[in-house]
Amino acid sequence: QVQLVESGGGLVQPGGSLRLSCTAPEFNLEYYAISWYRQAPGKEREGVSCSGGSVSPGDGIAYVVDSLKGRFSISRDYSKNLVYLQMNSLKSDDTAVYYCATDLDHACHPPNLMSTGMGSMHTWGQGTQVTVSS
Repeated sequence: QVQLVESGGGLVQPGGSLRLSCTAPEFNLEYYAISWYRQAPGKEREGVSCSGGSVSPGDGIAYVVDSLKGRFSISRDYSKNLVYLQMNSLKSDDTAVYYCATDLDHACHPPNLMSTGMGSMHTWGQGTQVTVSS
């Protein structure tokens, strides 16, 4: 079974930054879309971001949902098999467990269908805790 592993979470003060990482031991993520979701205590899991796989140069697209655009960004280091979620200007409302996931497709779901797309994900990471607090 494909395994995804997140890292980089922790405790940060409001206004601070964190960079989360997602990788897959013994599995090449290059051709697959990778999504980031988060779930705060007592709330539903919500979509954050997605980066498409490299089937062709034109397929290398990525996005961050509108509510987080400008503070969060997604990037990939294909040589290291890593997908990053950079989080800046963090707020207390960003406190959540952050997950990466893949449905083993090359293309991202559109941003408005990220919630629906959760059900089609083949593999989820174990999650990494992000706590924003003074």
